[in-house]
Amino acid sequence: MTTTAAASGMPGVATPSVATPGADMDLRAHWRGRERYTVFDTAYDDAAVRALQADWRADPERPARLHIVALTSTLQPGFHRIPQDDPRLSLTLLAMPLEPALAQLGAQPDAVFVAKVAGTGFARPLARLVASQARLYASGLDQEQRAALAAQGFVFSGDGEAVFASRKPRLPVPPTPERRALIVGAGLAGAAAAASLCARGWLVTLVEHHPAPAMEASGNLAGIFMPLLSRDDNIPTRLTRAAYLYALRAWRQLGGIGGAIEGQACGVLQLARDANHAEVARAIDRAGSYPPEFARWLEREQAEALLGLPAPDGAWLFAQGGWARPGSVCEAMLASCGERLTRRFGVGPVRLERAGEQWQARTEDGAVVAQAPTAVLASGAGARHLAQSADLPLAALRGQVTHLPSGAAPNLPLVLCREAYLTPAAGGIVCAGATYDLDDDPSLRASSQQENIARLRALVSDPLAAEGAPLAGRVGFRCVAPDRLPLVGRLPDVAAAGATERLRELARHPGLHCLLGYASRGLIWAPLAAELLAAQLEGEPLPLETALVDALDPARFVLRARRPGRALQGLIASMDQPS
Repeated sequence: MTTTAAASGMPGVATPSVATPGADMDLRAHWRGRERYTVFDTAYDDAAVRALQADWRADPERPARLHIVALTSTLQPGFHRIPQDDPRLSLTLLAMPLEPALAQLGAQPDAVFVAKVAGTGFARPLARLVASQARLYASGLDQEQRAALAAQGFVFSGDGEAVFASRKPRLPVPPTPERRALIVGAGLAGAAAAASLCARGWLVTLVEHHPAPAMEASGNLAGIFMPLLSRDDNIPTRLTRAAYLYALRAWRQLGGIGGAIEGQACGVLQLARDANHAEVARAIDRAGSYPPEFARWLEREQAEALLGLPAPDGAWLFAQGGWARPGSVCEAMLASCGERLTRRFGVGPVRLERAGEQWQARTEDGAVVAQAPTAVLASGAGARHLAQSADLPLAALRGQVTHLPSGAAPNLPLVLCREAYLTPAAGGIVCAGATYDLDDDPSLRASSQQENIARLRALVSDPLAAEGAPLAGRVGFRCVAPDRLPLVGRLPDVAAAGATERLRELARHPGLHCLLGYASRGLIWAPLAAELLAAQLEGEPLPLETALVDALDPARFVLRARRPGRALQGLIASMDQPS
């Protein structure tokens, strides 16, 4: 990427990677007068990104929003959204080879920088993505590569410069949205949505049943943040890795764990369940996919030296993990919204109604407490009681956390987990839990406490830990989908779904979206899920691979219910207890 502020291309810091655009292809001349402008580069260089952003800031006729997407080889596999100080700018880094990246990219580049790529296989997927009249700046192309690009509609006007002039239909450019939204639910999901939308200039009304945020599932004293590992790097693992890394970056922007956010980035030690589990962990470790600050396998001696307790089969150390009070995360996100956020708290149960082109949130007595063209359901298990989302196969799983006085459990240097978790003491309280129950009892139960204490004792190898502890803790209800993945995106209109087998063709409620099903991972899923939804609403490059975006689409269950012997509500009955 070559800019007027610096001639440093993304693939190399010191040497330009692409030919300097001629006067007729000046990038600034191309972007002027647009609402949004997207640049794609085959290799990331920080200096070039900063230079392009500086050009954007200096141009009084700049597009309202500038989005940069680039390949990188220095990050963990997957997509990485890097928060920017100016929310009108976005930076998405793709840690994967060019062709798979193009296949998974949800974006319409207006300018493309290509340098020293191999083969010709990239030409077709690139042409599938780019916007009409997109500019291509390339260096190091051979004749075969130029011919492949020309065959896809790129018209070269000079050495390495081309315009995409194909007459093949393009995906429609998303219209500029009317930036007003109402959000139902002020827990982690709703607070993150409010923060992402307000940062983009939206006016948001946040509607909450309770008089304060984070009083349902987000109200626990401590939530654990840590990644998820698997041998096959499956969808839950990839999603959780992307969400975890994004959450760490986003929290730093808010003031950090231990700063604006109450908690400790003390690390998490996940004990192996048994010898077989330890062998799987060693195989993952031998693959060398993770940097040690992200995940490090410790054999028994190392784990026990760190923990000061038995770790018979070894453990994973997640040094960047820890715990945070979810309510303080909500408060920090809502504080970032400033005057663009209107709070409508303590209104009791609401229903949603469509009035013309607007969604209205009405209380039980019919009063309208919020109205906007865009509505987001972020009320967790409460969404099961709204007409528009009642057909989704969501379950409420009861979770009881036990609060222990600090002297009733070992004094830990970090969070310890296996089938259960145990936090270091904070404010004289240690949190242990949590149960997974299928009933709807909101009260503390002695049986649930005993279950938590039994798991705690196994965790710390002490049969007398928490002996005689008084009944204390909290009960919350997790919102869980059958596949244990969140629901992010446009809400399906089940009654009008028709017979299509394609997600993109399923009928949706106009202007109605959801952020639901966060189960036990709302703390880390919420920021990235909100970023994904905001990107969809704004027509930005998506911060996740399209395969993951489709895996989170709320309409996925409509398609699955069409399989023989299945129905939307029947999917709930197939749910196993989470591990």
